Amino acid sequence: MIWFNAGGGHRAAAQALEQAIRDQRRPWQVRKINLMQVLDPNKRFLRVTGMEPEDLYNMRLATGFTLGLAQELKLFQGLIRLGHARLVRRLARHWQTTRPDLVVSLIPNFNRALHDSLALACPGVPFVTVLTDMADHPPHFWIEPDLAQHLVCGTDHAVAQALAAGCKPQRVHRSSGMILRPDFYAQRPIERTAERRRLGLDADTPTGLVLFGGTGSGAMLAIARRLPDTPLILLCGRNTKLAKALRDQPARAPRVVVGFTTEVARWMRLADFFIGKPGPGSLSEAVQQGLPVIVTRNPWTMPQERWNTQWVREHGLGVVHRSFWTVQAAVEEITRHLPDYQARVRRIDNSAVFEVPRILAGILAQAPTATRGERPVAMRAASG
Repeated sequence: MIWFNAGGGHRAAAQALEQAIRDQRRPWQVRKINLMQVLDPNKRFLRVTGMEPEDLYNMRLATGFTLGLAQELKLFQGLIRLGHARLVRRLARHWQTTRPDLVVSLIPNFNRALHDSLALACPGVPFVTVLTDMADHPPHFWIEPDLAQHLVCGTDHAVAQALAAGCKPQRVHRSSGMILRPDFYAQRPIERTAERRRLGLDADTPTGLVLFGGTGSGAMLAIARRLPDTPLILLCGRNTKLAKALRDQPARAPRVVVGFTTEVARWMRLADFFIGKPGPGSLSEAVQQGLPVIVTRNPWTMPQERWNTQWVREHGLGVVHRSFWTVQAAVEEITRHLPDYQARVRRIDNSAVFEVPRILAGILAQAPTATRGERPVAMRAASG
């Protein structure tokens, strides 16, 4: 399973899928690989620049300075196309060494190189791309229609994009949403009222949960400043500087500031609504936990995430504003009609993490037996 660290969603999806495969007791050997470790095993980029290849992108997310990323994406994709032959040769050597039976990509942009290198080194081995976005951002982002690429799509819109691009219907597979960790489904009972009181939160006053991924965002400070009378749970991830600034910020309503945590699902269960960016992972997590959402769409919104706001509107799952300058009005709208929003959120049924292993099993079952040899069926992709 192929992932990288540009944002946390690709790694999280790989981890969730691996756990679901293990829980289903499938006879597969699963190996997760960071693509950058294969492409740059000696960390030359780190030695020259002092940072990992994904760090600049992640810093942009943390600061909220994402204007212009759509244009930068086109430049990045152009560089990938220029280096295609070299990428294929390096990846082909990797496949020749590791001999996978199935390769699952959980990343965009590199799928042509991954497919071509696998076809060169291991003819007949299936190549599957699981979209960790709700929609494609064509061309050459997730969907490469002229390849023997299986696609797992979490929305009807992504399926329609694949078919309109010319993908064969038998290679397009629909899951019921984005891949979430299994702990978002099987959860221990929680004494919500008692726990909120223990944290200093009123049991009956609607409480918002603010989340901008694992690196947080400076936008959280502005949101908190504009909501002095709204109880908030603020998840800052690994951004300790942000957490300190939020703790130091005065407010009339109670605040709970949380650093890095593996218990996002639990914190969401203690809230009543979500405030954040329209990322596919955080949106899906919030909805899975029954939270209506407040998000924005504007030129700073990541290009691959803009359609997600349309999904929110179409299903009536929350409020979409142009900026968080009007977050107070958005909170008033959500809390005024909270039961109605919560009822619509509960209608969304996402079991993708349990469905995708079944889809992969079906693809493996149709693969030529010769590609699997005499050993048990395995999913393999070794570290670089």
